Amino acid sequence: MHLDDIQQALLASYRSDGGINHLDGLNLPSQASVNQLAVDCMHLLFPGYFEELALTEKKLPAHVMQLLARIDQRLVAEIEKCLRFAKVEHPAAQARERATTFLSQFPALRKLISTDVTAAYQGDPAARSVEEIIVAYPCVLVISLQRLAHVLYHLGVPLLPRLLTEFAHERTGCDIHPGARLGDHFFIDHATGVVIGETATIGSHVKLYQGVTLGAKSFETDPDGHPVKGVKRHPDIGDHVTIYAHATVLGGDTSVGARSIIGSNVWLMKSIPADSVALFKGDSVVVRSRRKNETLVGHSGASHAPDSSSSEWQI
Repeated sequence: MHLDDIQQALLASYRSDGGINHLDGLNLPSQASVNQLAVDCMHLLFPGYFEELALTEKKLPAHVMQLLARIDQRLVAEIEKCLRFAKVEHPAAQARERATTFLSQFPALRKLISTDVTAAYQGDPAARSVEEIIVAYPCVLVISLQRLAHVLYHLGVPLLPRLLTEFAHERTGCDIHPGARLGDHFFIDHATGVVIGETATIGSHVKLYQGVTLGAKSFETDPDGHPVKGVKRHPDIGDHVTIYAHATVLGGDTSVGARSIIGSNVWLMKSIPADSVALFKGDSVVVRSRRKNETLVGHSGASHAPDSSSSEWQI
């Protein structure tokens, strides 16, 4: 085939199959622009860590203002595209307002994100310094950008929050939906292959290892077979929980109680109380109490009730 034949075939496929930007209409946000926005935001969160040239105290005010101006200009433009796509009234004015609200939260976000850096340093004996955590640990990028995207998500900005988290996803292999609620002191060790769904909630001082999934059991569908949007689909994780590598916790009605431990490769679709350990015993997952000599009773998800001499049950 000649190039003009391939061109005509492509044009025909665009007309029949879609998958192109809104020609002669609304333009979608630019992925390249959003990726640069993500990079600039990381520079604003951690000034001096990612610059090629040394940053001095004297240069800091001008550097921060330059970053703010660049982010603000790009942010307003991309938010306006997103709002026009969603047919929001007065998109230009709304973009200006939401961008200002977003940027005004950076001081508070920096304070929150600093707890994640602390959690990583305290949670990994291989870490030699806080500086190493910031410049080299993928969890800092993925958690920081998710926290930024979460603000935009709750400001009602479509498309853009997901584009921000996808930048981190591509870089780290860790996928956290911007709608997920993350507590302070959150650490994802190795930060590869982790998936956290939109309606998941995670408490404070939670530690995940690689390959963990906080997902949905299945999708509710309407009479036409389409997925029902906006329902609780993902689990709740309590404070001070540790979930080891490749464990899977599913379901919007599933909760993991505070101070519990989920062992590697465990598949959990039932709630477990505080101070529990879920692990494999033979071919089955069992749940034990972390409290010495305590018996776990009355768990609705148990396949059999524990007797008075047992401190575990099978699920």
